[in-house]
Amino acid sequence: MENVSRHQCFIYEGAPSQQSPALASIIQKRLNDNYRCLYLNSPDMLANMRFCLQSRKVNVAEEIAKTRLLLTSATAVSADGRFDADLMISRLEDAVAQALRDGFKGLFATGDMSWELGPQKENFSRLLDYEWKLERVFHRQPALCGICQYHQDTLSPELVRAGILSHQAIFINETLSRVNDHYTESVPQAEQKVSRSAEELDEAVRKLFMPQYETDSIKSG
Repeated sequence: MENVSRHQCFIYEGAPSQQSPALASIIQKRLNDNYRCLYLNSPDMLANMRFCLQSRKVNVAEEIAKTRLLLTSATAVSADGRFDADLMISRLEDAVAQALRDGFKGLFATGDMSWELGPQKENFSRLLDYEWKLERVFHRQPALCGICQYHQDTLSPELVRAGILSHQAIFINETLSRVNDHYTESVPQAEQKVSRSAEELDEAVRKLFMPQYETDSIKSG
């Protein structure tokens, strides 16, 4: 189950700061397991994550100084200001390789797609293509694990659907994840044919916020 749960999708609603404690718990676990941890989000959310980690007795300044913890707002954009999927993939693979060279067990990365995609966002096919490329990175890089955050309140329904389609596991909280029955194997963009209907995917998202969804889950972290 470890291989399946290394690339997780976290779909949430409400204030992003409410999700920071759960993510801070995962980051703390990964730090303790000797992973370099990368957290990508807005400057305000970086400050919030610092607070949450410090509340868990993590010495944030020391972890940053030792490059065990990377908090960044740097996004991968092209000359026209659009999200550059290939640049992001390249940076991530370089970061995994560097973490291993520096003696870490691997790299744990988590970022909020609302921030990563920038104000222009992306359409369904472009985001799905990026996430499928990212999924292939996880297969090539066994030292990589991470959580892609999807804020339902700021992303369009079609982008949230892309998140459901492109991840093998759904992050529930710091102790639970769930195998994603709606995961669709990646195919070349020219051949993309999504068999799941929008209604079916929207229902899957709605169920994420039902208390009983936490049953029959797998351990996270």
